[in-house]
Formats: sequence, C-alpha cells, structure tokens
Amino acid sequence: MTASQKPRPAISPADYQRLSEFRYLIRRFLEFSQVQAHDAGLTPRQHQALLAIKGFPGGGPVTVGDLAERLRIRHHSAVELVNRLCEAGLLTRDQDKDDHRRVLLQLTERAEDRLAELSAAHLDELSRIEPMLRRLLVRDPG
Repeated sequence: MTASQKPRPAISPADYQRLSEFRYLIRRFLEFSQVQAHDAGLTPRQHQALLAIKGFPGGGPVTVGDLAERLRIRHHSAVELVNRLCEAGLLTRDQDKDDHRRVLLQLTERAEDRLAELSAAHLDELSRIEPMLRRLLVRDPG
C-alpha cells in the first residue's frame, strides 16, 4: 500500500444490508413520486422543477442556471424544461430589473396549487418511511 492510499474500513454484512435497504427506500419513494406527478398531469422532471423553484434556499429569486444546478442538468436542458412549463401555464419568466441578462422564474397560481397537493402527498409518504430511514441512518458502532 502506498502512502497516499488509505486503508479501507471494514464493511460488515449489516452495513451492506443497511445500504441495500436505504437504496430500496429511495427507489420506493422515487417511484411513488413519479406516480403522483403523472396523476397530477406532470412529468417527474416538471414536478422536480416546480419544487426546486418553490423550495429554493433563501426563497429565490431563481434563474434558469439555478434550476439547472438544483436539478443537476445542463443549462440548455433547463431552458427546454422552462419553455415547456411556461407553455403549460405553470411558470413565468421575467427579466431581472437589475441585470437584464438574468431571467427570473416564478410559479403561476396553477403551479402553486398542483405543487401544494403533490407536496402534501409526499410529506405523508415521507412520514411513513421516516422510522425506517432513521433506523438505517443510525450506524451501530458494534
């Protein structure tokens, strides 16, 4: 082993089980989220975008670049998503009064209503899986 390599910590069967269960719970939650979004007439990506804008740290304003970063997508993909959300009447674009190069995104009332319904369902689902997540996140040092 070279000086730059650190020894790998021992990974127990219980650690593998915890990681596996954690990934399973994440997949279950994401599947739930996709179904809820489709039932609300949105794609999962559209739902994620609305939530990213509404829940932006500090309360906004949110630019297309901010949205791209929050969704971990390329800027041009975020522009296309914003275009589709605007066409669906879920988002408006406004030019920043201080910096005309920046475009600020704002949810419409229609988007606010859909997002509130989706968020209530998601919070309910999170409350169901929270005890399982808590158990998984507490690592037993023994």
